[in-house]
Formats: sequence, structure tokens, C-alpha cells
Amino acid sequence: MFDQLHEECGVFGIFDPVISDVARSTYFALYALQHRGQESCGIAVNEEGVFRSHRALGLVPEVFSAEALEKLGKGNIAVGHVRYSTAASCNINNAQPLVVRHIKGTMAIAHNGNIINSFELRQKYEMEGAIFHGTNNTEVIAYAITKARLETGSIEAAIEKAMSVIKGAYSLVVMSPQKLIAVRDPRGFRPLCIGETKDGAVVFASESCALDSIGANYVRDVKPGEIVIASDEGIRSIETHCGQKTSLCVFEFVYFARPDSVIDGASVYEARQRAGSFLALENPIQADVVIGVPDSGLDAALGYAKQSGIPYGVGLIKNRYVGRSFIKPTQGQREDAVKIKLNAVRSVVEGKRVIMIDDSIVRGTTSARIVKLLREAGAKEVHMLVSSPPFVNPCYFGTDIDSRDILIACRMNTIDDIANEIGVDSLGYLSVDSVKRLAGNADCKFCDGCFTGNYPMEVPQDKPKDKFEERIVKKKN
Repeated sequence: MFDQLHEECGVFGIFDPVISDVARSTYFALYALQHRGQESCGIAVNEEGVFRSHRALGLVPEVFSAEALEKLGKGNIAVGHVRYSTAASCNINNAQPLVVRHIKGTMAIAHNGNIINSFELRQKYEMEGAIFHGTNNTEVIAYAITKARLETGSIEAAIEKAMSVIKGAYSLVVMSPQKLIAVRDPRGFRPLCIGETKDGAVVFASESCALDSIGANYVRDVKPGEIVIASDEGIRSIETHCGQKTSLCVFEFVYFARPDSVIDGASVYEARQRAGSFLALENPIQADVVIGVPDSGLDAALGYAKQSGIPYGVGLIKNRYVGRSFIKPTQGQREDAVKIKLNAVRSVVEGKRVIMIDDSIVRGTTSARIVKLLREAGAKEVHMLVSSPPFVNPCYFGTDIDSRDILIACRMNTIDDIANEIGVDSLGYLSVDSVKRLAGNADCKFCDGCFTGNYPMEVPQDKPKDKFEERIVKKKN
């Protein structure tokens, strides 16, 4: 319904020294990570080497009834996944975790990110006799690991070898019959952290908010390039792929992550308030009230208000009970859908000069509809500020900006043209320099390729973006 950005996935894993209800812990953690993917979800449980799994399309509470959790049984290791997908890949075969049974044993894998050479690897593996059931590149990772497993003595050694083959963004949790393994790509594009419960269970998660949901304490982040192994022998790590220049997706702090999470040592909530503060310094505007677009625009709006001294107000209310499937086919019905999803608070905006802050503008259609809501509620002026720079390039590392063709900043010649298109009195963006400083105390550098075109590694040049899943679908057809 909204032309928002989407991040690919969220992952979680737990290793408990004793048999326990790890499925239920994983369920609560996935609930906390639901914002990272609403298309499908799944859990795989390991009970003394026996794997049970359940995955389906839908939200976590829809997929996992009490009966479904009960069927997963008890165990001491589990992995879970929530997924967002493109329309071309919305099918059950792409739901994760993937459970792979091979000559060296069973493995379950959950992946967050995007492999930029997955199409080429898939072609190579298919020529060698591999069979793929879905269109996601997680199967390619799984095959790279199982192939390396035939040549190595352990699952972690196989992962270490596979990391030399796969290129791009990947935060993984991998479950073998005896071990739980967390892996982060050498650039650290996507977040992954380590936690520990008071009972001694080790947990891995895309965000620290998932640790909080099950009462686990945050220990540290997985280092870019690090392989962390949890087993009956304790925790150990392999760092042969560590030491490269890091490139965390800066949009984790702008939009993707939950504000109560800490990523690579930096608070997401504080980073978003800092974005608002920078916006106020770069875009001073005479106005009566500052409002944010729920949810990720709220913290930036508060930061702007604090820095500028303009009062903060709750000018837009989000209906929390409109499901993700509330999509209507006609333009008029889509307009009605926006009114049901969001509503302006007339008493806050009527007769006032309003500064509206959002995290991004992609196509511009949603922004135009929200501006219309504010005008209809009596706003005298509407000035829009964006807590990120203009998107002018596709993303290759897990965000669904697939082509320049959909980006309003590419279709329009100037910022004034964009402002006219969405119907605001003025429009301003956060600068690239400022967005890099949102998480000043973070222990990492950032990828800003979607803003600058300067990618941290070589990317495919044959198309605006090499949409691997769609290419595979077209090839099969």
C-alpha cells in the first residue's frame, strides 16, 4: 500500500545447554523482529539431532498457533526467520529457515541480505547437478556450504571456505545437529548480535530488541567476517575473514531497525533524533509545529523540534489494526486505504505552518497522499523534510530499491520539482555527510551507495539492478 523501502529479513538463533522450549523463545524473538519482514516466517528446532520445522506465508502470530508451536516440540537449538520478499518470489519455497539434508548431516539456515553473485553461482551449481526449489539466494549459500562440507572436516570449516565464494551481504544463523553458528559477511552490511540468557543459553539475532523480548542480555555484535560457534564446548570464533573495511547499511539507523535496538554499539533511537537535529541545522524553517510520519519519522521530528525550538506535535495517527493485506486495486480505493491507515489530527495542524518529517521518499505517491490529508485537515502550510538523502541508485545488498525508474529523485530534475509533485510548500533532505554521522559512536563505517552510487564492492553493471530472483523466474519460463 505504501511506497516504502523494505529490508529483506530478520534472523534469530538460540543454543541452550539443556533441552527446553526453544521454539517458544524463538517465536517471541521473531515477534520482536516482525518489522524486518512480513511476508513469511519459520522456525526449525533441533532435538538431539532430530530437526522439526514449520514455515509459511504470513505474520508470526498467523503462522505459529499454539498447536504449531507444540508440534515443534522441545529441543536445545532453534533458528528462526522473518522475510520480506519481492512480488516475484512470494511463495512458500522461499520461506526460511531452509532445512537441508545431505550426506554429512542435516543443516538449517536462515539468511538476511543479498548475494550479488548468486545468479552466476546458481548457474554453476545447476550445471553440476544441483536442484533448487525456490528463487531466493539463500539456497545458493546452503549449496556452497554443503559443497564445501564434502571437502572439510566440520561445518564451521565449510562455512569458512564458502565465504570465499559468496559475495555480498549476509548475516546467517546456521544450525547443525550439535552446533549453532552465526556468520556475518566481511563488510558487515547487515546487523547481527550475540546475547546470553540468565540460564546460560546463547542467542544470535538481527537486532538487540529480539534479545530483550526473551530476557537475554546483549553481549556484543558479531564482527564483520566473524564466524561464531556455540556448542556444548562453549563459544568460540573464527576470524580469518575479519579485518576488511566495513559497510553497514546506513538505513538500519534511518528506518529498518527498531528504535529500541542497539546496532554496532550505537542506539537507533538516538541516531534518529540526531538526524532530526541535523535537519534543523541544515533546513531552518519558520513553522508552528513539527510532526513525524509514523513510525520512523517520529524520532527525527522530535530531534528537529528540540534543536529548532518549534513545538513537537502528534499530527498523524497510525491505525495499528490495518493488516498488511489491506490492498485495494483501484486508485480511488488506494486513496481510501491511506485514510484508514493514517489520519491527521485536525487540532494539531489546522491553521498552522506544519513541518512534516519522514525517513525517505521513494516513488513519492505516499508522501503526496499524506500531504493531502494534512491539507484537508486545515494545515496552512506543509513543509516536508526527509531524514535521509535522495535515493538515486538501486541497492544490491538487501534493500528493495531495484531500479532508478521507480525513484522520484531520478524522474524529477530538481528538489523543487519533487516538492511540486507531492504538493508541499518546500522540501529538504538530510545531507550525505550528516547521514554518515547519525551513529557517531558506532564501531563501523557505512554503505551509502543508494545515495551516492559509490558502492563498497563491485556490483553488476548489465542492468540498473540485477534482480536475481526475477532473472531466475524468467529463465525458467
